[in-house]
Amino acid sequence: MNHILIIAHAPLASALKACALHVFPDCGAHVSALDVPPNMPPAESVSQARVMLAQQGADALLLTDVFGATPSNIAKQLADGIHTRLLTGVNLPMLLRAVTYRHEPLDALVQRALAGGAQGVMQVAVTAPQNQTLKKNDPDDHQSQQ
Repeated sequence: MNHILIIAHAPLASALKACALHVFPDCGAHVSALDVPPNMPPAESVSQARVMLAQQGADALLLTDVFGATPSNIAKQLADGIHTRLLTGVNLPMLLRAVTYRHEPLDALVQRALAGGAQGVMQVAVTAPQNQTLKKNDPDDHQSQQ
């Protein structure tokens, strides 16, 4: 089974893992989080991440928050394209999709996670009455009752 390692600016990685555990209480052994504090040297974070990956001994999906930022650059040093893959722009829908399909081959898991992340971002239409245009002489004109 694939492992998921979240590497993000502190405290986002831990917060995302906590959310995943809230939805999937049994996923703790397959999801790790590395919070990158602003004052930690990147080499130290890389070392911690390597230890976390080595403890799992499985293929891993690395998830980071912002492309080009320190957590992403740390993860980039770990991603080999064979046993570890890296996705940036992590959001909760992406993580939950990855946890759901962590048993699939790594290539399929990457595609599932990407789809979950993209599908989780949407504009929601507001349909509340106060935002609707009223017709002239509308007997149900309740503008003063908001």
